[in-house]
Amino acid sequence: MNIWAVANQKGGVGKTTTTVSLAGLLSAKGYRTLVVDMDPHGSLTVYFGHDPDTIERSVYSLFQVPNIASSDMPRRVIKQTRFEGLDLLPASTAMATLDRQLGTQDGKGLVILRALQQLADRYDYVLIDCPPILGVLMVNAMAACQSLLIPVQTEFLALKGLERMMRTTAMITRARRSPLGLHIVPTMFDRRTRASHEALKQLQSDYPEQLWDAVIPIDTQFREASRKGVPLPIMRANSRGSIAYRELLTWLQEIYPADSRAAES
Repeated sequence: MNIWAVANQKGGVGKTTTTVSLAGLLSAKGYRTLVVDMDPHGSLTVYFGHDPDTIERSVYSLFQVPNIASSDMPRRVIKQTRFEGLDLLPASTAMATLDRQLGTQDGKGLVILRALQQLADRYDYVLIDCPPILGVLMVNAMAACQSLLIPVQTEFLALKGLERMMRTTAMITRARRSPLGLHIVPTMFDRRTRASHEALKQLQSDYPEQLWDAVIPIDTQFREASRKGVPLPIMRANSRGSIAYRELLTWLQEIYPADSRAAES
């Protein structure tokens, strides 16, 4: 089971769009895919038709179990989406209280890892949509994943936010027992603007080893897909955004091949 986290400490850079688009592509290819909403705002949860304010069981429920490794709660929290092979671990607004509730309790940084270990026989890919704040939720996501995708909007302020995210990643990587693959994904690239081109050149200069060598372009159809609750690659397979995410997925699967149980593409 491949576990990819999508994170950035700056909001509005395309984390949820990246999670949804890659998950849509994977499920359409026949891979059993789970998306995990770790953001108390619940954008991913809303995308798939659930209300984070009223949902009964969510990622929050996993943190309330004394021993998640021996609990059936992970399976009870899962919600099926209307897309075959694509399931959701939803968020709830109560997750915003976890840092205050948990304090310094031991073992709470591995709750998601242990929950996903119970689901390893059910999914080929797990994609985790992270909150933009460093806390117990982001720590859990980065402890659970094998690779971290950092979407970065191609504009100056987003580049400054990336510096903070890279410091956070370095800190958490030192605490991990296994290496963490790190990949920067330039998003919202507008080829008509000088600012986008300059930002991309800066990324290429500063992060040559971590940077994906293509871009996710601005595509107004992402907004329409979100309104309809459908991953854009499923709604409009030939849109600019869909083509770009398909290229990103191909690149990622060359680095992290699916195991032998996964569907043929």
